[in-house]
Amino acid sequence: MIRMSKWLGTCVAAAALAGCAASEPMITGLPPVQVAANGETQPVGTNRADAADDPAIWVDPANPGRALIVATDKKAGLHVYDLKGKDLAFLKSGLVNNVDIFGDIVVASDRNDELNAHLAVYRLDGAKPALTALGRAAAGSGEAYGLCLKKNAPGAPITAALIVKDGTVRVGTLAIDGTPSFTVQWEHKIATQSEGCVFDGDTLYVGEEIGGLWELKQNGKGAAVRLVAPIDNQRLVADLEGLATIDHKGQRYLIASSQGDNAYAVFRLPSVEYVGRFAVTAGAFGATSETDGIEAVAGNFGPAYPDGMFLAQDGDNAPKAQNFKLVRWDMIAAALGL
Repeated sequence: MIRMSKWLGTCVAAAALAGCAASEPMITGLPPVQVAANGETQPVGTNRADAADDPAIWVDPANPGRALIVATDKKAGLHVYDLKGKDLAFLKSGLVNNVDIFGDIVVASDRNDELNAHLAVYRLDGAKPALTALGRAAAGSGEAYGLCLKKNAPGAPITAALIVKDGTVRVGTLAIDGTPSFTVQWEHKIATQSEGCVFDGDTLYVGEEIGGLWELKQNGKGAAVRLVAPIDNQRLVADLEGLATIDHKGQRYLIASSQGDNAYAVFRLPSVEYVGRFAVTAGAFGATSETDGIEAVAGNFGPAYPDGMFLAQDGDNAPKAQNFKLVRWDMIAAALGL
């Protein structure tokens, strides 16, 4: 992804030689409804850099009202936060990009080797809390980038989707007994750089950053694919980044980060019907902008989040380092009329 601030820096440096304009008009999509964040995490450890990237939520199976946030500092490792945003634990892991959770297993896309993709695997001790590294699973050639896990039944094999930075999507089984291993079941090449992904049952949704939202369904060793929501500068403004799903009043919704205009588009599943857009506006915890990874989860997490929550990476948390904002899902649903 090329952030606007990086574009401007390059533009200013080259202006004298290339006649580059000093600014670029921001593309804005359909007007989003406005919601305010209800909380935020402490900043990631890497300051003055595009470092925070992707959050995941662990729900305590013994106490469904308790949850933890595991999130990546893609320059350094993994943070564990509580729902008040307190940084409870950190595990140095180098360049880990996207993260997801299945039971007590945490998996991240490992970018420490640009030529050979890996999945970094950890075990979360939710009581302490603490992360323990279990090893790395080789996942083919290319730079590991996007990552999501299928919400299989407890005790079932772990199904992972890894997206290589060039748009190659590999879906397979992750084994964690002994040294972790990843066995590819099927794959598909999307034309350009892709990152965000989320499963809805057997269907995989992938965000092509400059192309749009793709629906992938396994077809033998490949996939049947369909572009279900293109980058149209109305619902989605490039780059298309993080994806998440949430259940609400008997319906499932897919949320997509429309990074180009600091908004989030919402679609009803399985029809992928567009239902609206929202933005996290300035409030007690600040607005969100240039969002990479997002996450959402239904449930009652106490008075602060009685009907689920939405998490978004904040690309500009100045003067502090980047962090993640938390929003009550019922507030978003009410604003959208869901």
